[in-house]
Amino acid sequence: MRKLTFLAGLAIGYVLGTRAGRERYEQLRQAARDLSQTQAVQSATRNAKSAAGSAASKAGQAVADKVGDRLPNAVTDRIPYLNGRGTTLDDWDSARS
Repeated sequence: MRKLTFLAGLAIGYVLGTRAGRERYEQLRQAARDLSQTQAVQSATRNAKSAAGSAASKAGQAVADKVGDRLPNAVTDRIPYLNGRGTTLDDWDSARS
């Protein structure tokens, strides 16, 4: 009986969902796009990106301080925090040495 109830609910949900169809999907997509373009969301995104970059920088430096001198040169040569060259960020916020 439970299986039959579940299948009936699934069928009803499918029928109702397909009736809404592509038009409702496009409405939801446009609403999400409009929301993402608001000043508040843009500001929150910038703040989160900045905080994440700062936290990653601190974590990278902490790792370099603790294990940097114990790793083989093959590893430290590829990681700017570990090879002593430091990093700067380019226009895309990508680390480069």
